[in-house]
Amino acid sequence: MKINWGTYIVIAFALFISFIMYFVVKVQTDSKYDNDLVVEEYYKHDVHFQDEMVRIQNAHDLKVKPIITVNTKGVTIVFPADFSPKEITGTVAFYRASNKKFDFQLPLVFTDAASVFVSNDKLIGGEWNINMEWKYKGKSYLTKEKVYIKTP
Repeated sequence: MKINWGTYIVIAFALFISFIMYFVVKVQTDSKYDNDLVVEEYYKHDVHFQDEMVRIQNAHDLKVKPIITVNTKGVTIVFPADFSPKEITGTVAFYRASNKKFDFQLPLVFTDAASVFVSNDKLIGGEWNINMEWKYKGKSYLTKEKVYIKTP
């Protein structure tokens, strides 16, 4: 029996589609492939987008902004000297885009100076997104920054 070239094309398409469908089913059913959403409740988060933009603009409008520095011991967040640490309230969230199991959030707790230190014990090497939300004298601020942590 002789098969013409059209039959070969149909067989090739069928094999290619089977190959792709195998991997789609494997990724969707296997628990080792994490395909979670970035935000759990995406639509609820999206409703408050304008409020978030106002807080980001408030932080952008500051003459002297908080500084986030990374060194071998950890991450330090230093607020400007004219900010009173007693009047600053808020949280700092460390978000790991590659795996949400490493995400954590800390309250802004200050010692003598207006600075917060996060030790490398809580951080693994790689890229981190730092979202810092705070209030100072009744005004809300939001700072988003990416940092890269080097493992020793």
